[in-house]
Amino acid sequence: MTTAPTSRDDGSGRAPFVPPGTGWPGDPAGPGTPVAHGPAEVAELAAGAPGLAELCARQSVCRACDRLVGWREKVAVERRRSFAGEEYWGRPVPGWGDPEPRILIVGLAPAAHGGNRTGRIFTGDRSGDWLFASLHRVGLAALPTSVRADDGQRLIGTRVAATVRCAPPDNKPTPAERDACLPWLAREMVEVAPSVRCIVCLGGFAWQSVWPVLKEAGYQVPRPRPKFGHGAEAELAPSAPGAGSGGAPGIEPVLMLGCYHPSQQNTFTGRVTEQMLDDVFTRARDWRS
Repeated sequence: MTTAPTSRDDGSGRAPFVPPGTGWPGDPAGPGTPVAHGPAEVAELAAGAPGLAELCARQSVCRACDRLVGWREKVAVERRRSFAGEEYWGRPVPGWGDPEPRILIVGLAPAAHGGNRTGRIFTGDRSGDWLFASLHRVGLAALPTSVRADDGQRLIGTRVAATVRCAPPDNKPTPAERDACLPWLAREMVEVAPSVRCIVCLGGFAWQSVWPVLKEAGYQVPRPRPKFGHGAEAELAPSAPGAGSGGAPGIEPVLMLGCYHPSQQNTFTGRVTEQMLDDVFTRARDWRS
């Protein structure tokens, strides 16, 4: 375990990541933020974070998965042609939004040229265009777009996080990478659980990954686990006092909602429409409001 590293460019003037504490808008970390270099250190640093802000700082400098670190930094140096003149974030993308949310949205992972470029989840890519437009239509986002970290966007009673915090090759993290990253989400869930009333899972990967996180946060997990589908619902009650390994105190029942991921493949083919997204987020907004 070390403190946050300093990036070096490859001679082209392009750095593989933004060094913590150097002025990137919304950067939660600083030069002294501890860095996880393996799954055991992820678990240790997540459990030991003194609060949500420090947890996000530690998420944003993690280097636990060699393949993901190599890929996200390669993308940050090589860059897409349309963003060649922009500096890339090139680090894990922490949870973002209301620190006491009623709604928690969980996605798969940052996009290579979206969150990995902008430093904010679902920001600067086509999936984010659809997501934030819908959130704005139903009153959960201040703006209909999310293009960069300093664009003035603000979530209203809502927080967004990813199951895996680094952009993976082909948008496909391995099971080992998912498991290594889950302590970040589990601790984030514990931190926000007292205020959360609805969890929206974008895609089957997030739906399946969230169950152990919910158990650790102090919820009863049904068996068999409900199947994923667009509009799928599962109401979860808190566990009995003392149950679970790290449950948050004073939590209320939550509604878990499934939602097809607003990926380009789904939106281009019509598998996901604006109305379908709006219906899910309206349901989330109105649940026990």
